[in-house]
Amino acid sequence: MRTILKTCFLATLLVCTSHASFSQIRRWETLAKSPVILTTQWEVNDIVFKAKGVKGNPFDHEAEATVSMNGETKKLPLFYNGNDEWVLRFSASKIGEYSYVIESAIPALSGKRGTIKASANQKPNRHGAVTLEAEDPQHFYYEDGTHYFNLAFECDWLFALDYGKGDLPKTKKLLDLLEKNGLNQVVMNVYSHDVEWKKDSRLADHPEHEYGGRQDIFPFMGSNEKPDHSTLNPAFFQHLDKVLAEMHDREIVSHLMIYVWNKRVAWPDMNTPEDNRYFDYVVKRYQAFPNIIWDVSKEALYYGRATEEYISERVSRIRDLDSYDRLVSVHDFGFCSRNPDKVDFLSTQDWTHTLYQKMLDANNKFKNKPVFNIEHGGYEESPYHVFPGAYTNAEVCLRRNYMCLFAGVYTTYYWQGTSWNAVIHDPFDQPAGVYKPHFDYFAHMSEFFRRHSFEQFKPHPWQNTNGYNLTNKKDGTVLMYMPKENYAVTLHFLDKENQKTATMQWFNTLTGEYTEVRDFVKGEAERSPWSGKADAILIVKKK
Repeated sequence: MRTILKTCFLATLLVCTSHASFSQIRRWETLAKSPVILTTQWEVNDIVFKAKGVKGNPFDHEAEATVSMNGETKKLPLFYNGNDEWVLRFSASKIGEYSYVIESAIPALSGKRGTIKASANQKPNRHGAVTLEAEDPQHFYYEDGTHYFNLAFECDWLFALDYGKGDLPKTKKLLDLLEKNGLNQVVMNVYSHDVEWKKDSRLADHPEHEYGGRQDIFPFMGSNEKPDHSTLNPAFFQHLDKVLAEMHDREIVSHLMIYVWNKRVAWPDMNTPEDNRYFDYVVKRYQAFPNIIWDVSKEALYYGRATEEYISERVSRIRDLDSYDRLVSVHDFGFCSRNPDKVDFLSTQDWTHTLYQKMLDANNKFKNKPVFNIEHGGYEESPYHVFPGAYTNAEVCLRRNYMCLFAGVYTTYYWQGTSWNAVIHDPFDQPAGVYKPHFDYFAHMSEFFRRHSFEQFKPHPWQNTNGYNLTNKKDGTVLMYMPKENYAVTLHFLDKENQKTATMQWFNTLTGEYTEVRDFVKGEAERSPWSGKADAILIVKKK
């Protein structure tokens, strides 16, 4: 793809080069001893240095920048990018002037210094990294204090959609769809090779939707079939850069699982120099992205590969390498619940029929951490039979997401047409008669919890009666989730006084429709207008 050169500051100091279609990472080619970089808050910048003639494996050489502002310092690792390039990737969480100086055994890098001036963020949809707040430890927040309603989407093979292409049309199409429907996190692998289960034979007739088993995509040199673990593949990571940058531009978080054990990946042996080189490189290269959340491995202690000691060491390794302190978790509830002090939030994978109670128990047990159900067994059907799990009906899958939310924990949407090796990036452009997923259900969910701020509500199971209760104690608002099979919901906890002081309104979880706000009438409030047709939420508010 054609590269457009733009002079971002004085040409005698440095040149900023950016790609017209994915300019979210600003690339600064240093042409002076002390370059000055102009950036904005939470913008990702690559400051590129050339160092030729480096002996040995360049991925094993260390280079580190000491970055200072107003008496505060942090150590940022540089990473090797191929073609004799070393990159200092930087994003500013605070406004102000930063200075940096590089330390390295590589003479061409040692002593390099410069200045970075960060002005205020100008993008209304950019709020910084996902963080935790001591005052409200069970919810996620952005750096600017805004609540982050963690509504995730699984797409393990997102890295592969446009691999080897100059632009990212398929990736952008899918990300646009997620953004439009309020899905603001992708649970994804750095790399997956192929699935172990039997594939739908119809995929053979639609190779444009099959991404598993490709030998031309590999984070190491060689291929998954014939790996060369002694070195890494810069082209793979340069492509992943573009994917994460596109996500960052839409403020979609990458829940980045560094390993996966059951997708036929030819990983190097654990704890070997090759293993450590790969792991460390991922953390060095992607920590500057504000939209990163780290996850050591998908199903970390499944499949008999990794031990708890190994996973613990990997968590510590992230903490030591990541100067930005991005959130860390492990896709294994057993590990998280036994080691809550090592993770920033509890990740769980729970398919049980008693999902609400299990999530409520986890939420009650871990009062100082968010709980996130990454996988609840609901995998909405698609044109291909990929992996059905326990539930495939779209309404049932949606209900399981609401059961998580009404238990006070965050949740994830799985569609079989995008979650694994089969990826239909443009489902609504498929021919008539081809199954279309219900992304709209999650658009309605996202909108509902923007209107009724999720972080202000707590589960009140003693007031569930025959629905599910969330209550905002500050303003007295009560939300009652009512499955469509319920004839009525009992509201014995709302006394007669509410008939004088409260209003009622119903929300249809399938269509996003609201009824008119009217005075609360207990008998009428107990029966959904969509009984037998759609799950609904009753909203009772004080006048």
